[in-house]
Amino acid sequence: MSEIKTRAEHSAAKPAAFGADLDLGSFSRQGGAWDYDPDYRRFEPEERSRLLKAGIELTDEEHAGTFLQADARVVHCRTNQEGVEVLPITEALERHEWLADLLWRLVPVDADKYTAQAELALDNGYFVRALAGSRVQDPVETCLYLKTDRFSQQVHNVVIVEPGASLHIITGCTTHPGVRSGLHIGVSEFYVRRGGSLTFTMIHNWAEDIHVRPRTAVLVEEGGRFISDYVLLKPVKSVQMYPTVTLAGAEAMARLQSIFIAHPECELDVGGRVILAAPQTRAEVIARSLSTGGRAVSRGHLLGQVPEVKAHLECRGLILAPHGIIYAVPELEGQAAGVDMSHEAAVGRIAAEEIEYLTARGLDEDEAVSTIVRGFLSVKIEGLPPALEEELQKAIQETGKGL
Repeated sequence: MSEIKTRAEHSAAKPAAFGADLDLGSFSRQGGAWDYDPDYRRFEPEERSRLLKAGIELTDEEHAGTFLQADARVVHCRTNQEGVEVLPITEALERHEWLADLLWRLVPVDADKYTAQAELALDNGYFVRALAGSRVQDPVETCLYLKTDRFSQQVHNVVIVEPGASLHIITGCTTHPGVRSGLHIGVSEFYVRRGGSLTFTMIHNWAEDIHVRPRTAVLVEEGGRFISDYVLLKPVKSVQMYPTVTLAGAEAMARLQSIFIAHPECELDVGGRVILAAPQTRAEVIARSLSTGGRAVSRGHLLGQVPEVKAHLECRGLILAPHGIIYAVPELEGQAAGVDMSHEAAVGRIAAEEIEYLTARGLDEDEAVSTIVRGFLSVKIEGLPPALEEELQKAIQETGKGL
């Protein structure tokens, strides 16, 4: 207990802080007054289209479980396969007495005013558990949806992968087509037990004036594996996201991968931190950032606390507008002899010779720039269903147009 608390306190030492210090009182808590159909698949076509762009297919087929929360309401929650449990966090706390001991273990409740607000005025959130030894073949689909303009949504999520289990979660966060402004506060605590594997894919498709404040921490035990993929391609007002992963057992590994675009008027602080606290642990943090006029901080921190650890950090950014800003902050911190950590960072513009090469082969300049941008942003995300893979690639292709 005390060892985990010490790690949690350490993990909260450097929260993401770039962007506006929001007045929480300026957002509404009067959401969910709308009428809704308990069959969430009957959403209007425009809503379904927007959800699909966030990776949410709105089907229980080929999903191990599904969860959809709109504002403060859990609209749909279902477990579809053996070996996995999906519940609203409030119901899970009533069903499992032991769960209360895991809440706020990895993310301190007093880390900042956003975590405090999530505790004081919790809406709900999801609880997902892969049972010991279960290899859950299909992904669990979760969605946090803002349906009311200027609503402040506050959730607490807990994911537990028990020993030897394997799980993939696809979570999509988005807004109703009529919503332009609001706040999302999301506290997430993930536990990957001995020999477990968790892949967490997050796709953000917010509106232009939405502020997003995730506060996430992950504990990975011996031989465990944690992979995080984060995608943000559409405009949003501000994001502060700095998940911290503690590799607490020998031979644990983590890979954090993100691609994000800072559109005009956007302020993004996106990164990740990995604490290598046991021998033979491995970590990789990879970021691809692009500015079309917004401000982006791309940060990563690798902390090697013991010998025989290996980690690499890579931050690459492209600036495609005269007033775009990308600030890359790669950090390596070794606290013992025998650590092996490296970093690579590059921020710049598209090289003229790259454009010349493509135009010489028949593309016009806009097509050449679009091709380069698509190649820069394209990443492979493990375990994505074909329909979502196609939707993501389509979004990347559209992003490259007109730049």
